[in-house]
Amino acid sequence: MRIKYTIPIVFFVALVIIEKENSIVSRVSDKLALKQTSQTPLQPSGSYRTLPKHNGSFAPLGKMDSAFMLMKRRLVDYSQHQEVVTEGRRHILLLATTRTGSSLVGEFFNQQRDNMFYLFEPLWHVEKMLTLETGGTNATAAVKAYRDVLRRLFLCDFSLLERFIDPLPADHTTAALFRRSSSSSLCEASVCSPAIKGVFERYHCRNRRCGPLNLTMASGSCLQKEHRVIKSVRVRQLENLRPLAEDPHLDVRFIQLVRDPRAVLASRMVAFAAKYKNWKQWAVDGDVPIDNDEVKKLKGNCDNIRMSAEIGLRQPTWLRRRYMLVRYEDIARFPLRKAAEMYRFAGIPLTPQVRSWILKNTQASKGTSGVYSTQKNSSEQVEKWRFSLPFKIAQVVQKVCGPTLKLFGYKIVSSEEMLRDKSFSLIEDKVFKFL
Repeated sequence: MRIKYTIPIVFFVALVIIEKENSIVSRVSDKLALKQTSQTPLQPSGSYRTLPKHNGSFAPLGKMDSAFMLMKRRLVDYSQHQEVVTEGRRHILLLATTRTGSSLVGEFFNQQRDNMFYLFEPLWHVEKMLTLETGGTNATAAVKAYRDVLRRLFLCDFSLLERFIDPLPADHTTAALFRRSSSSSLCEASVCSPAIKGVFERYHCRNRRCGPLNLTMASGSCLQKEHRVIKSVRVRQLENLRPLAEDPHLDVRFIQLVRDPRAVLASRMVAFAAKYKNWKQWAVDGDVPIDNDEVKKLKGNCDNIRMSAEIGLRQPTWLRRRYMLVRYEDIARFPLRKAAEMYRFAGIPLTPQVRSWILKNTQASKGTSGVYSTQKNSSEQVEKWRFSLPFKIAQVVQKVCGPTLKLFGYKIVSSEEMLRDKSFSLIEDKVFKFL
């Protein structure tokens, strides 16, 4: 009797083990297959690449020897690839809005060159193309396009992005990739083709003069890196990125960077003077029409940022251990500490090279920092806006962005004297839990 019941039980256990290992090996095979297919010339098609599937079928009950041999082989495969599966790759999406210090924070990751592939604003091309085609960015179309392009790029597939680059790349080669020079990986010797006479980058490619970028080579560079980081100021709602968080082929961590809306507006009025000419005029006149479209736009931006942060801070199941909120003011005051926190959240060791870069570039001397520079004396930048933004404008921001200011821990000022008083900090000590 003991033999009669033991054999089925043993076989059932074996089937469970085989099924579990089948799932693990399938994931490994997917990654290896993806790596192999990504190294072939990119095909700008509209569909995702087809990954190998496993049907999980097993040998009939009468063929126990075959089943156990299959289990043994898969266990060996699993032990050989266990490191690939357990460690995996990190995919980090740095979400921000313009003039929040996102370029500086992006460099915290870009400088870890040996194992980090960093892309600076690839969605710029998507937004530009959608605007040209429709005369204005269609929100629904943009959400899907942004999400699909991000997914492909995290998988080192540039084919979908190609379709949004103008002019359209020829043989997967372009001289028009937005801010290529901001990505160390796209300026490495292995990716940098010789400069062609009459064809040059708008910016020097780091310390090199490179010719047009071959996106197949870019894909190869991406595949060589252990982790991938993308910075974007074009995604308005975190909820729209849920499919990325739930994608089994990705391990996405979202870092949302925020800044005092009053400081953001003050910075934009300088950096984008033409677009903010109404605000500059109101600053002179002292009278801001609260029902103006520009004011409504400001309110909409504040609401979007706040709603995204509220979702992230609630830590729903799909975002658990995947979301971190960081204030620019905290990074500016404690750059190394906050960088270490971000790396710890991402599950990536912070290298001495990155530490050295942060110390050098957050303590820049006067005269070395410009509007778009990542070299700044960051602690001096935190509340510099308080002495350039008129109190009347600050009041308007406080009125339309009040809930956002409160959530992120920025204090309200009730007078011009309070606004200019450096001894009175406008930054509350606040801890945002992300684990």
